[in-house]
Amino acid sequence: METKRLRYIENRIRVIKKQLQAVDGMRPGSLTRQYQFPKQKKGAYYQLSYTHKMKSRTEYVRPAFVDQLQKEIVAFKNFKKLVDEWVELAIEYSKLNVDAQKKKLAE
Repeated sequence: METKRLRYIENRIRVIKKQLQAVDGMRPGSLTRQYQFPKQKKGAYYQLSYTHKMKSRTEYVRPAFVDQLQKEIVAFKNFKKLVDEWVELAIEYSKLNVDAQKKKLAE
């Protein structure tokens, strides 16, 4: 059972690495539409907010770049999801590997 799970984890990590290699432009944050006059919903503009190196930042975005930034934000979220999964699998792999070595030593 443990060896099957170890092989599954190894294969899944291999797939994750390939998916990470395919990641192109990415950007953290969230893109929102704000209004200069919210009650009348007039004066719309886009704002990108993100945190990097523990500093919160906000940038204004021209409408021409909204589609590109949305794709980059989605790519970043996918990147983070893949890295998180990789870390979880690596931890599980390590634990299973140590347990298997303990069993061998006990025999």
